[in-house]
Amino acid sequence: MKSRSRTLIIGLVLAAAAFPAHSQGFTPSKPIEFYTHTGPGGGGDVFARAISAAMDKEKLLPVRMQVINKTGGGGATAMAFLVNEKKGDTHTIAVYTGLWITNPLMRKEAKVTLKDMTPLVGLVREPAMIVVKSDAPYKTLKDFIDAAKQKPGQLKQSAGSIGARDWVLRQLLMTNTGANWAYISFPGGGERIAALLGGHVDMMLVEPQEAGEHIRAGNMRVIAQVTDTRLAAFPDIPTIKESGFDIPNVPQVRGVVGPPGIPPEVVAYYEDLFARFIKTPSWQKYLQDNLFEDGFMRSAELARFFDQHAVTTRAILKEGGVKVVR
Repeated sequence: MKSRSRTLIIGLVLAAAAFPAHSQGFTPSKPIEFYTHTGPGGGGDVFARAISAAMDKEKLLPVRMQVINKTGGGGATAMAFLVNEKKGDTHTIAVYTGLWITNPLMRKEAKVTLKDMTPLVGLVREPAMIVVKSDAPYKTLKDFIDAAKQKPGQLKQSAGSIGARDWVLRQLLMTNTGANWAYISFPGGGERIAALLGGHVDMMLVEPQEAGEHIRAGNMRVIAQVTDTRLAAFPDIPTIKESGFDIPNVPQVRGVVGPPGIPPEVVAYYEDLFARFIKTPSWQKYLQDNLFEDGFMRSAELARFFDQHAVTTRAILKEGGVKVVR
């Protein structure tokens, strides 16, 4: 009898081991709502839609992944919505960016931080380019800075929210050089690019996935790279430090968080889902096409990263002359 019981137990253990952990717990039963704080064409929107399309192509989900834009407040609206309206919702996730760390550091009215949410996975670190229109007179970043010094406040930067990477970079450059230029916010990446190509602004910071086709078509000129080292795709374009400006590199990070109150088995499901997702041909091609660095982290590691990144970002903001409230 004991031998039969032991055999049964061993059989159950082996059967359990044969299936992934998520099959024993949570499985999505309705469409997953995937939120981004940017409007159509913005970096977060493009990123979320690329993930959704690749998930569908690779058939990794039993349900659809529906991208939803929740704009406003430089990410604050989406963050508050996630915490206040979606607590415990197992079918809601969102793209976070560095702005979700920066914004609460600068704004007292931003009551929600990433620590109020459930970290799921980190996915990428993104390089960026400082670009001008192809027929602009600025061949280098120094050319633009010199022109901004000669015409204080007259040149314009097409940009996103206050506190986003392009805003922080502007603060650092202006503090470092004494130059000054206007910061024109647009809700979506498409509008920012249209403003530059239409000649309404003079410069912008852009991620490769937002403007790759315009750079390749020769509509934009890259005058500096926001990277630690030159990208292989742009071997002749200097980094900001190589251009003569000793400021910190401002990283852009993206990944996925959930609302608060998600059970552990749901966290495990999303961790496992994205662990399989990042190995797919679709995702590997996306990383290569957009010059992204792999930044995969599971939930526990991501939580530690949020704390460390907040410390780094706080120091960068202070160096740029920005008042920090947290």
